[in-house]
Amino acid sequence: MRTLALACIAFLFLASCSSKEAKPLKINTDACDFCKMTIANGKFGAELITQKGRYYKFDDLGCMVQFAKSNTVVPYQSFFVNDYTKDNTLIPAETAFFIKSDQINSPMRGNMAALATAAEQSEYAKKFNAKPLNWTEVYNSYK
Repeated sequence: MRTLALACIAFLFLASCSSKEAKPLKINTDACDFCKMTIANGKFGAELITQKGRYYKFDDLGCMVQFAKSNTVVPYQSFFVNDYTKDNTLIPAETAFFIKSDQINSPMRGNMAALATAAEQSEYAKKFNAKPLNWTEVYNSYK
């Protein structure tokens, strides 16, 4: 009985190590796990979490997508992107609304920004003469 209790405690401990919550990027401290540049802009960063709970940080959502596509052996759990309107605030990529425009100067020239709502997407699409995109379109736009 004691062995079973210890096994249950160990299982719960290991299960709790895997998080689905984003960790804020450390601006001017963290480096991009794809291009190795220092993450310097809180409007364009991104983060992904593996199924084992490992965090990877990126200076641009394009770096995150290219990293994910080039590392197909690692199973990913969650993708996060910085909300363009809130400096260094990560939101789930799957539910974010994106825009693409040459007027958006992201670190790796992806020219994309992520927004939390469809209303913001519409507003900023007009402001930047941008094309609205969803996460699938963003992900598929990189090879």
